[in-house]
Amino acid sequence: MTPHATADRIHGGWLGRIAGNMLGKPVELGDYWTRDRIDRYLRRADALPLTDYLPELEPPAAPGEFDFRPEWRECVRGRIHGSCRDDDVDYAVLGLHLLETHGFAFTTEQVGELWLLRLPYLQTFTAERAAYRNLANGLKPPLTATFDNPYQEWIGALIRADIFGWTSPGDPRRAAALARRDAVLSHTGNGVYGAMWAAAMIAAAFTAPGPRAAVEAGLGRIPASSRLARAVRRTVALHAAGLGWDRTLSELEAETSGLGWIHAVPNAAIITAGLLYGEGDFTRTIALTVRGGLDTDSNGATAGSVAGVLCGAAAIPPQWTEPLEDRVRSAVFGFDGSGIAELADRTARLAADGGSASPS
Repeated sequence: MTPHATADRIHGGWLGRIAGNMLGKPVELGDYWTRDRIDRYLRRADALPLTDYLPELEPPAAPGEFDFRPEWRECVRGRIHGSCRDDDVDYAVLGLHLLETHGFAFTTEQVGELWLLRLPYLQTFTAERAAYRNLANGLKPPLTATFDNPYQEWIGALIRADIFGWTSPGDPRRAAALARRDAVLSHTGNGVYGAMWAAAMIAAAFTAPGPRAAVEAGLGRIPASSRLARAVRRTVALHAAGLGWDRTLSELEAETSGLGWIHAVPNAAIITAGLLYGEGDFTRTIALTVRGGLDTDSNGATAGSVAGVLCGAAAIPPQWTEPLEDRVRSAVFGFDGSGIAELADRTARLAADGGSASPS
């Protein structure tokens, strides 16, 4: 691709991640905001099919009818002025800073050092918080991922992977290797494979003819016998067999029951379903992914990133991008208020300058 086309797709990835995150953020609580409850809310709001950010209810919900996250008013239609702060975006920002500071030969230890320098402890969660605590107590990787950390296979490393795909356009192998080096700071097993799959899928989206090709390219970079790979392949098979989106998710829910709503495996299946049934349409992709439930903001962000790379920034409908006002709120020290276009330009420079670099 031309440098201009690559830059537009990188910008699309940034916009897609932020828009998908914002769409899913008000209903991020998977054991409460089930698929059924999300759709009940959307029907009550006369917002099906979902083609824009979540609307407020008119008249307002009765006390106890629906429970929202504290930030929900900043993330609904008509009230969005720039992106809300969220870890799904913070890690993309921090990953950009990592590559600008240490290059593509960064070490896992350097990832941990930047966390301590740039990321507030109370803005980390689950596996990242456990790893952060271990870092502060003097532990080194891989012990940071395994000591007193029951969240090793949750979704945290997957949400950190986009930057490695954006800076490895058309090179899923390289993207997966970079994502693995980042992920092992806090995760093991399927937690690491989720990051590798996501990074490789995003890298492949730059040249793939459609979402299924990107999904399968991501699968090619993780162990075929892993539970995450099996869940993604099962989603692809159900889609290929002609099952509807809702029935596919019901089948997957039964097959991954017991893993919890933040585990990497069931969330990877929902991301895959959103991408396949979205059929390359940006709006349909993030809407179906968020309606799939579980970790809605993280899933919407990853699916939005892939869809944004597939179509490019110029093709993302304006109802998703204009409310963002080209501005990112971030807890990463020194980056709050950054312009989205500026972050995308910096990412594109890394992609161009580091194209021949090999991960150590």
